[in-house]
Amino acid sequence: MTSDLLERADLLSGDARYDLCTREGRQAPDGVPGDEPRDSSRSSPRHGDLRRHIAFVQHPKGPMPVLRTMQTNACAKDCFYCPFRAGRDFRRETITPDELARLTDQLYRAGLIRGLFLSSGVVGHGDYSMERIVATAEILRQRYRFPGYLHLKMMPAAGDDAIARAVALADRVSINLEAPTSLHLARLSSSKDLLGDLIGPLRRAQALAAAAGRSVSRTTQYVVGAAGESDADILGTTARLYREFGLARAYFSAFRPVPDTPLDGVPPEDPLRQHRLYQADFLLRQYRFQVADLPLDERGRLPLRVDPKLAWARAHPESFPVEVNRAGREALLRVPGLGPRTVEALLGARRSGRLRDVADLRRLGPATLRALPWVTIDGRAAPVQRPLFEG
Repeated sequence: MTSDLLERADLLSGDARYDLCTREGRQAPDGVPGDEPRDSSRSSPRHGDLRRHIAFVQHPKGPMPVLRTMQTNACAKDCFYCPFRAGRDFRRETITPDELARLTDQLYRAGLIRGLFLSSGVVGHGDYSMERIVATAEILRQRYRFPGYLHLKMMPAAGDDAIARAVALADRVSINLEAPTSLHLARLSSSKDLLGDLIGPLRRAQALAAAAGRSVSRTTQYVVGAAGESDADILGTTARLYREFGLARAYFSAFRPVPDTPLDGVPPEDPLRQHRLYQADFLLRQYRFQVADLPLDERGRLPLRVDPKLAWARAHPESFPVEVNRAGREALLRVPGLGPRTVEALLGARRSGRLRDVADLRRLGPATLRALPWVTIDGRAAPVQRPLFEG
């Protein structure tokens, strides 16, 4: 492996940090996402500093290390927030499909990674960038018999053939909507069409995967706070994508201005807003909430000072207290402190006998102490020794 290739790979893998679709890692209590710490001990002099770019995706067997990189950081699109936008002065590099496939295989055989997340800038005509992503994946699967995880980024306005090939090779595909409506996207780019260029590939990937009988998950990402969108805008579009297109999940990136871009002077978005969007998104995906249930204010914004599940509970005193021995799954999921795994454990414990006291509830998980103000246990309110959790 040449030093030139390692240098280019290091640059492009560093540039791929702007995509959050591999930053799943472990989950904090009650479903709040967190970053998995990097294992710096798994290193090799041959691979230079590429271990810095190993990210993690959530997997049934635990967090999976993947190389997160780009095929090229050159781009013909003019997205006003993007460090790779056309016309911006920075170092542009590329890696050929042969080079990247060989590098990925070497990292896999060295035990550093178990998969690859591959994105790219949009260059050339038609499906040129998408073809190079797919070519890398084909070389990996066919020449190197790569058995690992592949997450391939779909390019705007990608054609059916390129999407079909990606779906045949990948475990996950994604495309970044960036904004929830056409009006908001127009404030971020003059060269992308939301329905045709971005939602269209998601729809076709769903249909092509179903036709091929493959379970290929699909994700997207938003830039939050640069286009004047509300949380209701983002969550409404996301809920529709879950409902109509089988989206696996959405990612939210709080806007940060990049020097020498048209949005350079726009203030950065509060990262707490990003956090609240993730919490609300978990409520939609795992807690059986609807967008109409979320505690949105008159501007369509989530509260920043309290997590949305707790805000909902405070606004619906008629729904509490919940008796843990009788309540159904949906009612239990609405209780602050009870996440999906804890609810399943609680339902399982009920099959063996009644929960009698706080100790029985606490055995299901430490976060259950947050549920005490909102439940009764065997008909009795639990003593609360501290203020309600504030978020």
